[in-house]
Amino acid sequence: MIFDDLKGQLGALGKNGLERRRRTLQAPCGPLARVDGRELISFCSNDYLGLASDPALIAAACAGAQRWGVGSGASHLVSGHLEPHQALEERLAEFTGFPRALLFSTGYLANLGIVPALVGRGDAVFADKLNHASLIDAVQLARADSRRYAHGDLAALERLLAASGAKRKLILSDAVFSMDGDLAPLPGLLELAERFDAWLLIDDAHGFGVLGAQGRGSLSHFGIAASPRILYMGTLGKAAGASGAFVAADADVIEWLMQRARTYMFTTGASPVMASALLASVDLIEQGDARRAQLRLLAAQLQAGLADTRWRLAASPTAIQPLLIGDNFETLRVADALFADGLWVPAIRPPTVAKGSARLRISLSAAHGAEQVARLVEALRKLA
Repeated sequence: MIFDDLKGQLGALGKNGLERRRRTLQAPCGPLARVDGRELISFCSNDYLGLASDPALIAAACAGAQRWGVGSGASHLVSGHLEPHQALEERLAEFTGFPRALLFSTGYLANLGIVPALVGRGDAVFADKLNHASLIDAVQLARADSRRYAHGDLAALERLLAASGAKRKLILSDAVFSMDGDLAPLPGLLELAERFDAWLLIDDAHGFGVLGAQGRGSLSHFGIAASPRILYMGTLGKAAGASGAFVAADADVIEWLMQRARTYMFTTGASPVMASALLASVDLIEQGDARRAQLRLLAAQLQAGLADTRWRLAASPTAIQPLLIGDNFETLRVADALFADGLWVPAIRPPTVAKGSARLRISLSAAHGAEQVARLVEALRKLA
C-alpha cells in the first residue's frame, strides 16, 4: 500500500535523526520567543536588523491597511498593482542602484520565475553547488543544460564556461550562503560573466540590509556597480523584517521578466499592507548603521567565546554563525539541551547540508544584547 510506504519513509526520517519539528510561537518575532508557555532566547530567525516588530513598520502597515485595504485582489498584470507596490519598486531600484525593480511574493517564487524566463532548452546554467534550493529547483524548471561547479571555485567555473557552446549562458550564485554564512566571489563571477557573455543572477537573500554601504547589499560590499549583466535578487522577509522579494536589473530585463516570469504573471499581488510597511523598512535599513555595527560586535563576541571549543565555528562575516558538529544525533542532543536551558538554536541536518556536516545555525540579530550572546556562549561551552 502506498500509505504503508509513506509511513515507512517517515519512520526512517526519525531513525536517522532527520525528522523536522514545527513549533508554534506565542509571541511576535524577536530575540525573545514564547513556545508552549516558556520564554526562550531565540537565535533562529533571519530578522537580522530586528525590524520584524519595529514600531515604525507596524505603524506603516496600519496606515497602509486603512488607506489600501489588506488584499490586492488580482495579479499585478490584471488589477493587483497598487500605488504602494509601484512606490516600493521605484524605491528598491533607487536603493540598489539599478534602473528598475520588480516585486515577487517570495524569494523562492522570484528565483523560480527568473531562471526559466531567461534560459531554456539549448541554453546553459552554471551554478554553485551550495546554492539555495530555490535556485536548484529553478534550473530544473528551465530545462537548460545544467553545470554545477565546486563551491566558490572560479577556476572550475571558468573551465565549464569555456567548454560550453550554448547560445545563452546564466551564472547562478547565492551572495551569502545561508548555511555557512560565507560570501560568493562576486567580483570574479562578474568578470567571468563579462568575458563569456553570460547573465549573472545573484541571490542576496542574506546580504540585503546587512552588508554594503547603508545596507545596500553584497554588490555594494564588494564595490560592484549595477551592470546590465547582473540580476540582483533580494528578499524582504529577512533583514527587511516583512515578506516578499524583488529583482533589480536593467530596464529591458525587468520588462521581459514582467512579461514572461510565470510566478509573477500568474499569482495574486502581495498585500498593499506589506508594501506600505516595506517602504518604511527601506528607510530604516538606509539609516541602520548602528544596527549593523551591533551585529558585528555580537558576531565578534560569539566567535571569541567559542574559539577554543571542540566544535568549529565557521568563518563568517555575516549574521549567520554556523557551529559545525557533524553527527546528526549529537547536533540534536545539543540543540535539545540548549532548548531545555531556554536557548533556541536550530539543528541543521541533511539534506539541507552535506552528510556529516550537521550544525547549529546561530542567527544573530541587532535586537540581541551582549548578555544574551554571553549566555549562549556559556551554555555551549558547558555542552562541549
